[in-house]
This record gives sequence, C-alpha cells and structure tokens, in this order.
Amino acid sequence: MSRCLVYIATSLDGYIAKKGGELGWLEQFPNPDGSDFGFEKFIQGIDAIVMGRKTFEKVLEFERWPYKKPVFVISTTIKNIPKKLEKQAELIHGKPNEILERLAKRKLNSIYIDGGKTIQSFLAEDLIDELTITRVPIILGDGIPLFVKTDKEIEFEHVKTEVYKNGLVKSYYRRNR
Repeated sequence: MSRCLVYIATSLDGYIAKKGGELGWLEQFPNPDGSDFGFEKFIQGIDAIVMGRKTFEKVLEFERWPYKKPVFVISTTIKNIPKKLEKQAELIHGKPNEILERLAKRKLNSIYIDGGKTIQSFLAEDLIDELTITRVPIILGDGIPLFVKTDKEIEFEHVKTEVYKNGLVKSYYRRNR
C-alpha cells in the first residue's frame, strides 16, 4: 500500500486558508534565508500528488505550474484538465483506498496528499502516514480548518520540530500503527 504524506501550513488556530481560500497571510512573514523550508527535499521524496478541486483551482492561479511530479485531482465537477497541463495533471475519482490502489498499480507509492477536504477524507480512512505541519504565528479567527471532528482518535508520534528565524515552527509526525 502507498505511503500518504501531508506537508501543509496552518495558522496558530489551525486554519489552512481564509474562508474564500485566500492564502495571502502566508506571505506576511519575511523569509530572511530565502529558504523553501524543506519543501523541495520533501517533493523529491514523493512519487505523486493527490489534491482536491479547490486546491487545484488555487494552484492554477499561481504564475507557473509548481510541480514536476504527476498530479491527480479529485473532482466530480471538473470535466477536463486545462490543455497546457494535460501531461502534468489528470482527474481521478473514487474513495481514498481506491485511488491509492490505482496509483500503486502505476508504481506511485509515496503520495503527497494536499487540500483540506482531501486530507480530511484520507484521515477519516486512517490513510495518512506522516504529517508535516508548519505553524504560522497568526490567528485567523475563521477559515478552512486542517482538521475536523472525527469519530475516532488517530495517534501520531512526534518525530522532530524545527523553528525558523521568521517565527514559523515546523513539526513532523509519524502515524503510530
């Protein structure tokens, strides 16, 4: 079975974006080192990315396509990937288990799970193996939460925490199985 990894930033109060999906608050904190906070190293260790429609639409707003790895977009409303991205992204449907089975058949075994609802659906089926959560020192008060109410506890082991000069705190967690 595939390994599922999350790499995401949240506000101190646990939001990954403002209500309308706005992410400008992430850029408020200067980055004196010009670091990517380990994102490129993380990306090198994965085989593919699975994201939801809203995350995909947000990424489409970026100046350039940021991924060199294959991207799979979970959506029932998007009918086609934009022509310019047909070689980089494709639509995928199904429950998280089914999606992972299809990706494993394609030899894609280390999967970056991105987007609030997508992460939540993979967590609900206990499929997340590692969480990398960077806390940004801001309280948004409202927005799109990383975690939602769940019926069961899912225990993770803290592996390490890194503190950056600009106040960001990145923590790594591994699923206790």
